[in-house]
Amino acid sequence: MRSASFVKGSQVKLQYLIKVVKVVVKNKVSNNDTDACLSDNVCFALYTAGNALMRAYRPLLDQYELTYPQYLVMQALWLQDRASMTQLSRATRLDMGTLTPIVKRLESKLFLQRLADETDERKKVIALTKAGFALQADALAQKSTLLEKVSMTEHDIESLRTLCLTLTAELNQK
Repeated sequence: MRSASFVKGSQVKLQYLIKVVKVVVKNKVSNNDTDACLSDNVCFALYTAGNALMRAYRPLLDQYELTYPQYLVMQALWLQDRASMTQLSRATRLDMGTLTPIVKRLESKLFLQRLADETDERKKVIALTKAGFALQADALAQKSTLLEKVSMTEHDIESLRTLCLTLTAELNQK
């Protein structure tokens, strides 16, 4: 269980992140002012928030000896089982060179398996195993516990998600 100071610190970081991302997306300003402190930098705010989230997910990931990218692949398969590598790549935004070894590792952990496509045996689909489906219930319970630790409203969380997606889309277009 995390301490109250960790939770409060995470709340402050997430609230700060929401404000900073809103400014960047709305005004499209850069934070290159040499007089500004590091914590005023959007990239730093995103970096520290990402690190805080990874630390919060660590107990779940460690329990199953998963990396966060492996967890992303599992989440994608929980949403759409029996997916092609192309579909998984799009869903997780991982390139094939990164995705292939992740799938192999998850297969060796018996969370998923590669099967022949029912419509074209030359193609493979990635499917969850019983162990892969079983992991979902525990992961959802731990995710709910994590969300309870952060005193953000559902609206704040959705706003943060939308702002991050908007920022990603705009940066990928340029």
